[in-house]
Parts: sequence; C-alpha cells; structure tokens
Amino acid sequence: MKLSSLEFKHNTFVPDKFTCEGEDVNPELIIKNIPSKARSLALIVDDPDATKGMWVHWVVYDIHPVSRIEENSVPGKLGLNDFGRKEYGGPCPFSGTHRYFFKIYALDAILRLKEGLTKIELEKAMQGHILEKDELIGLYKRGE
Repeated sequence: MKLSSLEFKHNTFVPDKFTCEGEDVNPELIIKNIPSKARSLALIVDDPDATKGMWVHWVVYDIHPVSRIEENSVPGKLGLNDFGRKEYGGPCPFSGTHRYFFKIYALDAILRLKEGLTKIELEKAMQGHILEKDELIGLYKRGE
C-alpha cells in the first residue's frame, strides 16, 4: 500500500493552503495498492515535534477502502484531535520546522465505533486488524 499526495511529496513542505495560515483544509490523498481483504481504512495525522510531545491533527476511521481522499472532505468517522475538535486541524507550529506524519492503515474490519475516539483509543481498537500501513511525511514552518 502506498500513500501520496499531488499537493506535496514525501519529506517536502505542505502548502500553506492546508495549514492554519491558509484555508486549514485537508490535502487530497492518494492511496494505491489497498489490500483486497481490506474492509476499511483509518487515517491519523500527527506531529512528533510539538513542544509538549506528540500533537494529533486528524483522526478518521471506518473509511470505505477508496483510492482517493478528496481535499476538504470527511471521508469517515471523525475522532478527536488535540485541538479538541472532530475535524482536520492543519500544521501550525509555534516555532521551527515540524514533521507531519499522514499515516494510513488498511484494516480487515469495519470498527463500527462511535465518533470522537482519540488517537490512542483508535490505535487500541485497530490492534489485530491492521493488514498494511504506510505514511507520508509533510514538513511545515510558519512563514514558509
């Protein structure tokens, strides 16, 4: 399985449009080679470089196995991010260049859990169900 975006390449800067300095909408994501046994997808976007440790920007699960997640979309059930919202929250570092990990998981089940799970709750629910995973890293620094 391979996760990519037409908006930015792996380990390159995320355009302002997809950050707090722009429209703060999710970028389009392309998913190739989804396992045929996948019943659902899950997506986590987080920043390990945040001042207080890992910062979660987006949690989505029970995504129908699709090859494309559209820009500014709600592709599945929304979990809770560290902004305290059930939506995408784009890169917005206080200082320096941060890495943003867009992680996609192919699961052998539809989780059928309520909306509003945290990243930790989702990771626990996915245990034993992950068929494959991939990640795309985007960089961001304010004013870039």
